[in-house]
Amino acid sequence: MNIVMSGANGFVGRALAAALCGQGHCVAALTRRPVALPAGVTALPPVGDDFAGMTGGWPARATDCVVHLAARVHVMNERDREPLAAFRRTNVAGSVRLAEAAAAAGVRRFVYVSSVKAMGEHEPDSGAHPWRESDAPAPEDPYGISKWETEQALAECAQRLGMELVIVRPPLVYGPGVGANFRQLLRAVSEARRLPIGASDARRSMIFIDNLVDALLQCVVRPEAAGHTFNVSDGVDLSVPDLVRSLAMHLGRPPRLIAVPLPLLDLAGRLSGRRAQIQRLTTPLRIDIGKIRRVLGWEPPIAMRDALHATAEWYLTYGQRSEERR
Repeated sequence: MNIVMSGANGFVGRALAAALCGQGHCVAALTRRPVALPAGVTALPPVGDDFAGMTGGWPARATDCVVHLAARVHVMNERDREPLAAFRRTNVAGSVRLAEAAAAAGVRRFVYVSSVKAMGEHEPDSGAHPWRESDAPAPEDPYGISKWETEQALAECAQRLGMELVIVRPPLVYGPGVGANFRQLLRAVSEARRLPIGASDARRSMIFIDNLVDALLQCVVRPEAAGHTFNVSDGVDLSVPDLVRSLAMHLGRPPRLIAVPLPLLDLAGRLSGRRAQIQRLTTPLRIDIGKIRRVLGWEPPIAMRDALHATAEWYLTYGQRSEERR
């Protein structure tokens, strides 16, 4: 298959591009500006910010499927005075621009990688059950709102333009090369820091990078995936303290968990301006992957224990060293 990807130079994009090329697919990358790309990936002419360059037409290349990963991502310290407008320009308007150009070029399938945040920050019905695709989304922050609005806009485009749409909603993605919050957690556990989250029993879904890549591969090639939205995860939801204990074991360090009462943690978050970060450690956020299991027969190929071990090994070998050089 001929596949065009956006976001091919990102954490997920690089892994997916390598897997697609390894299976014999031809992969080309749409980027805002020239960047280094994984081996075997062809660089298409840059499209600029928010896919503005797509108004000039589709690249001179027959394409079977587009995998859309690029997005304005969630940031902890937002500096834009109108963050929702900024997210909408890139995530909504830019995605529609890309989809319309793809449909006009005869692309058959469009795979959009959304986010658990399109559903919400908390489980539905006060935690009565994990998020299912059939639940009414209730996103709370500008990033989540923009991802949900993008899903709706792309669904309208696909119906209007006769293109197959597949939407995939991953939770937190981890694995070798991970950055952001998960890497900070790896560092904290590796340095045996005291973590005041021992009283939390919040279970949160995650997905190993190789498991997400496998699910996306299925969504690219399987006819049965057309028209569906899928939640994906490792299928095991650890509590945050249990995640710390597991990482500590794989890193060869003692877990140093302190059971600070949750109301005190919440108060500390309010006073320090870090309430959102605290809530991510103390609020459950699980997703149900029953639908992709039923429709595609998909199961995460890598067990979470092995996935966490691989991530810890990478951190000890490479991640730790790169931090020491900073």
